[in-house]
Amino acid sequence: MQLLFLLEQVVNGLVLGGYYLLIALGLSLIFSVGGIVNLAHGAFYALGAYASVEIARHLGFGPAVALSPVAVALLGILFERFLLRRFYNADPILSLLVTFGLALVTEQAIRMIWGAAPLPASMPPGFKGQVMLGDFMFSRYRLLLLAVVAAVLAGIWLLLNRSSFGRVVRAGIQRPDMVAALGIRLQPYMTTIVTLGVAMAALGGALFAPITNVHPAMGAEIITVAFVVVIIGGLGSFWGVVLAAHHADQQRGITIHFVPAAGEASMYVLMFLVLLFRPRGLLGERIEKFE
Repeated sequence: MQLLFLLEQVVNGLVLGGYYLLIALGLSLIFSVGGIVNLAHGAFYALGAYASVEIARHLGFGPAVALSPVAVALLGILFERFLLRRFYNADPILSLLVTFGLALVTEQAIRMIWGAAPLPASMPPGFKGQVMLGDFMFSRYRLLLLAVVAAVLAGIWLLLNRSSFGRVVRAGIQRPDMVAALGIRLQPYMTTIVTLGVAMAALGGALFAPITNVHPAMGAEIITVAFVVVIIGGLGSFWGVVLAAHHADQQRGITIHFVPAAGEASMYVLMFLVLLFRPRGLLGERIEKFE
């Protein structure tokens, strides 16, 4: 029985790690390419959740998951065009303050539009219930979440590693001076990265709305954990963020099994140790800010 409970915690950790990954990966890419500390990233996650709840009322769960990231990504284009673009060559503290203010404004706007009370979000009927594997029982919907996160992860990896777009982005992270010398403007690539990162955050909000509370402060809650994952994994490292998201929540799940009160704290202890012994993160690389 103890072994089954521990296995359940591990699999739940995979699901929650995927949840963190959808937020943290976009956050890491935006900072790595543009030097922007985007504290408003959690706000787009919250908007994705609220948009999915609203769309699901009229069109159902499937269209809600497909359309809410698209709608929020359009906001992301405006966000990059009229706000972030001003701060690419500025002190990162300025972008931090501006995006923090935007996060606060977005949270209050959500309260004004949808109210302060949590909204219910229902999962599709076909994915309700449990899957039995011997004595092991697991939620069908959580298996769906694992499959979707794995597909998104594979798609992002292929984009960054098997396309000309990805080669320019990786060069912009590692050698921005060389990219500039070749006459390649990073601006259009940055717009795409921000749009993609915002869409992933919104997708996370839409997918996980049925198993989390949809409330105005949900963006502020997730952004702290997302930054922890990015710090542990290392800026500029795709697999570093993936490893950190997986490891941090596995550690959290196993810690909860043995010491329930220390579950959340274990992630911050891990971050402290990584910063102490390897400040770049687990797989982080040296980053040069592009001019």
